[in-house]
Amino acid sequence: MKTLISNATLVDGTGAGRRAADVLLDGAVIAAVVDAGSLTAADADRIIDATGLVLSPGFIDMHAHSDLQLLVNKDHYAKLSQGVTTELLGQDGLSYAPVDDATLAGVREKIAGWNDNPAGFDWNWRTVGEYLDRLDTEDEAGRIATNAAYLVPQGTVRAMVMGFAEGDPTPEQQQQMQDVVRTAMEEGAVGMSSGLTYTPGMYAQTEELAGLCRVVGELGGFYAPHHRSYGKGALGAYAEMIGLSRDTGCALHLSHATMNFAENKGRAGELLDLIDEALEQGVDITLDTYPYLPGATTLSAILPSWASSGGTEATLARLADPETRARIREAVEIYGSDGCHGVVAEWETLEISGVQNPALTGYVGRTIKEIAAENGQEPFEVFAGILTEDRLGTGILQHVGHEENVQAIMKHRTHTGGSDGLLVGAKPHPRAWGTFPRYLGHYSRDLGLLSLEEMVHHLSGRPAARLKLHNRGLVREGFAADVVLFNPETVRDTATFQNPRQAASGIQYVFVNGTAAIDGGQPTGARAGRALRRHSDGLTREGQQ
Repeated sequence: MKTLISNATLVDGTGAGRRAADVLLDGAVIAAVVDAGSLTAADADRIIDATGLVLSPGFIDMHAHSDLQLLVNKDHYAKLSQGVTTELLGQDGLSYAPVDDATLAGVREKIAGWNDNPAGFDWNWRTVGEYLDRLDTEDEAGRIATNAAYLVPQGTVRAMVMGFAEGDPTPEQQQQMQDVVRTAMEEGAVGMSSGLTYTPGMYAQTEELAGLCRVVGELGGFYAPHHRSYGKGALGAYAEMIGLSRDTGCALHLSHATMNFAENKGRAGELLDLIDEALEQGVDITLDTYPYLPGATTLSAILPSWASSGGTEATLARLADPETRARIREAVEIYGSDGCHGVVAEWETLEISGVQNPALTGYVGRTIKEIAAENGQEPFEVFAGILTEDRLGTGILQHVGHEENVQAIMKHRTHTGGSDGLLVGAKPHPRAWGTFPRYLGHYSRDLGLLSLEEMVHHLSGRPAARLKLHNRGLVREGFAADVVLFNPETVRDTATFQNPRQAASGIQYVFVNGTAAIDGGQPTGARAGRALRRHSDGLTREGQQ
């Protein structure tokens, strides 16, 4: 089908000024981008009058946790309703490929709070290539809802080679991990992620990571770390990642780059100075953020790394042992756990967002401090009890951000948008549904932090360049027909912390590879996404190697 979008206000993703245009979609490709009024009904099978609407590239979520939900809940309305047409998966060092049977079982439990752990699901892949093939497997309604690229997760790779315990790799294990990463990249991964406040990734020393980054860099990929601290010692943690990029030649993309917790209030400028100095030295750096103050993670992430060593059963055994439980409490409440970014746990900031155990449902939406006060318990005992009863599967919101930091980092010339959205749980973070309209409405239109053209560039053209997408991220002839039509006066996020699963307003049409996924503001149920693979020339394309 040929679809003519006439009389649109074109914001093309380059950052250039807007202009009136007609755009013709021919199947999965943008066939023409011309001055408004240049095309007629004779040129198309369907005409959409876009008077008053902005036509932009589809938005690219540079930090998505849709690895499993793309396959389980295939309508994927949370992302499509915000205009997202491409997502970057495999984040924070933990995902589902590459794995062996034992590693898959451990990872499924470990990140159940991120992605759920559905019974009866067919885990019919083990390699990155097989996972990408699964994303591309069609059924009666199509493939996946959005396009998806993948980062090989360093923590999963480490677990596959060394298990979930602490320790440094032997030379043989180091080489094996590098070989696994190389194979994953050759099968289509665009880079590597790590979660250096999550086990087992956090056990990796700098040189271990450097060996993996060298492989990624050789193959033209990038490293996307969740680094060792966003709290105490955050600047040092950022500096370690920048040093890795400088020393290995591997491009760097800083995941959910922010400065959180009380000690970092107002200190975003120090981070940006660090990045700017490295950029001037030729280090290849980009970053992403989400436009909210609270973060989201699992409750088990608050534990010290030594307490999480060995996986779920080992952790639960430590929590059950009185002496070890006392050591954990000391680490969490007195010294500051490395899992909690070196900061002493502030129980009033930890809000339960989702549970695996139905008996704990009543805790959702309440903080550890509130639950403790109501039950007449010490907060730590509530914390340990929930972890035990929920087998570490609890999701939380962590209220530790600062608006001045969020805004300062958002304006940086390397910034891209990432939702970090968890799609499961009774009360997930609203960023899963609201990130991209919040950028467009609240921060661009209402606050004027960036012009609409600049903001769209942050959300489309710039991330496409980082992903080396050769034909996406811009509205340009010959590019993939991933486009969004929205009303610039009404676009906004409606998802709230009280009611997080709410679709954006003002987004009227979303086309994924030329197929309308949102049509007149309504979901069509169509799924036309593709797995996007890194190829031997370093560019990212759909289709196998």
